[in-house]
Amino acid sequence: MATGLKALPFSFGAHFLALVAAVMVLVWSIHFRGGLAWEADNKNLIFNIHPVLMLIGFIILGGEAIMSYKSFPLKKQVKKVIHLILHAIALILGIVGICAAFKNHNESNIPNMYSLHSWIGIGVIILYGIQWIYGFVVFFYPGGSAEVRRDSLPWHVLFGMFVYVMAVGNACLGLLEKLTFLEVNGLAKYGSEAFLVNFTAIATVLYGVFVFLTILSQAPTEDDYSYSAIS
Repeated sequence: MATGLKALPFSFGAHFLALVAAVMVLVWSIHFRGGLAWEADNKNLIFNIHPVLMLIGFIILGGEAIMSYKSFPLKKQVKKVIHLILHAIALILGIVGICAAFKNHNESNIPNMYSLHSWIGIGVIILYGIQWIYGFVVFFYPGGSAEVRRDSLPWHVLFGMFVYVMAVGNACLGLLEKLTFLEVNGLAKYGSEAFLVNFTAIATVLYGVFVFLTILSQAPTEDDYSYSAIS
């Protein structure tokens, strides 16, 4: 299903929402939660790396990678490289973000993998990695035949959309989980920090929406084997 509209305005909206969400998660982690650290006596500083990298590194860069075929007026091969690199960076930062959560839990004597958020998170990062490897092998190097690429592309796009929806939803689930823990431990339910976390989740959802509006819209020029509007 295509919107019939130009992708560029939607991509600008997505970029703006990405900036808003990034600023809010940084303000939350640094101003309200005390900062970021890989090694610290205060183990909460280690955990703070997790939401920052998962939102900015995984969700936002992953979304930019998805939109790259519609956002840049470049040749197809250049856009393909940008798409591949941004997804690789998002995957690496996502893995580091998950490692930060495990590190925080291990050093704080908190059990791992007990929540729905953690289960979905591991599933998403595994599927994201599989998607990247498949895309690299089929569309980049060594590259499949024209027929294989043509037949694979719709499934590659749809599977990528599914994984990204799961990622955005799980990010919101993680923000809800953390905020609930904080409120149980005394954080004011109607305080500025609680509102900031909730608005961060809203900005994340809206960013995901604009990513999808971008890829469902018409790019300035259509290239073979790029993300054309789904119809």
